[in-house]
Amino acid sequence: MNISLRAQNMPQSPIRKLAKYADAAKRNGIHVYHLNIGQPDIKTPQCAIEAVRNMSHDILEYSPSQGTKSLRTKMVGYYAEYGIDLSPDEIIVTTGGSEAVMFAYMACLNPGDEIIVTDPSYANYMAFAISCGAVVKSVKTSIEDGFRLPPIERFEEQITPKTKAILICNPNNPTGYLYTKQEMFQIRDLVKKYNLYLFSDEVYREFIYTKRPYISACHLEGIEDNVVLIDSVSKRYSECGIRIGALITKNKEIRKAVMKFCQARLSPPLIGQIIAEASLSTPEEYMEEVYDEYLSRRNFLIDGLNQIPGVYSPTPMGAFYTMAKLPVDDAEKFCIWCLSDFSYEGQTIMMAPGNGFYSTPDAGKQEVRLAYVLNKDDLAKALIVLRKALETYNSKQ
Repeated sequence: MNISLRAQNMPQSPIRKLAKYADAAKRNGIHVYHLNIGQPDIKTPQCAIEAVRNMSHDILEYSPSQGTKSLRTKMVGYYAEYGIDLSPDEIIVTTGGSEAVMFAYMACLNPGDEIIVTDPSYANYMAFAISCGAVVKSVKTSIEDGFRLPPIERFEEQITPKTKAILICNPNNPTGYLYTKQEMFQIRDLVKKYNLYLFSDEVYREFIYTKRPYISACHLEGIEDNVVLIDSVSKRYSECGIRIGALITKNKEIRKAVMKFCQARLSPPLIGQIIAEASLSTPEEYMEEVYDEYLSRRNFLIDGLNQIPGVYSPTPMGAFYTMAKLPVDDAEKFCIWCLSDFSYEGQTIMMAPGNGFYSTPDAGKQEVRLAYVLNKDDLAKALIVLRKALETYNSKQ
């Protein structure tokens, strides 16, 4: 018996594919610095922890398929603070942002339909497209110019009769790039001209390190029914494990379609929703401290990376990731070697190979994605390990 072609074509996650090597290193007593995954070491807000401790449920029941009304109502207030006007019915709670992406694809795309993304992009955008039978077409950006968007004509060149959507991540994972107001307006005009869907992943809106205003796809006038907003509480409140996200759209037909998939999977996690609802009361002081901490970590990591001979990383303007170019021929082989054959003073480093974030074969082979989700003491040690690893690796070549 053979597994499906869909399964055969499904790529491994560059974020988790090397986990077996990391597990083996740990079994051998080596400390692994995890810069491969966006799992913050920052504590979850106390109000969220207290919500778990103070649960009064006698039965952990199914919730409504679109999520609890109380959570969706409270989310309306959260989005209003960002100038996004919504009603509870325009918010569908999902099992993490990943399910929101998958449901957006399944509701809006047919097999063979094309979706345009920037290259590099979050690897699961491509994996979910394969799951749905959609085709990813990429608009290339480069590390040399900070992954700046190319002229909008590059997007238009990719449009064919099969093109149904453009997907953006703003601020971007994995590059940390932040779309300008002009770029957002140009994308809006393209979406309107060709009547495309605009899927906009805005999970990292709290982490913008410039004085530019936050421009949401929901701020773009004239394409309200084209926009599907993807969101999650995972990174905002350091709650990756509760698996609560959201799909938001003013398009009633999309919501009706998405609800069919929501009903098929029954309901999003009840306990996760209780925690997420409590988290919306997180004090502003917590958010300010977290923001300042990530900004400090960003500056520390980027400065440290660019001091290592042959390494280059542009300064990300948002989120908490950066792509770095290493002085190696194959970054994935180097990442595996770091875990399987190298340690420095009982320590090594785990990174996400950059090629897994590109849809173009052989692109990003010298790059890695690093998440600055560890405290600066650990980042400092990880930078020493990386420097020593590169010295040792290249001396053997």
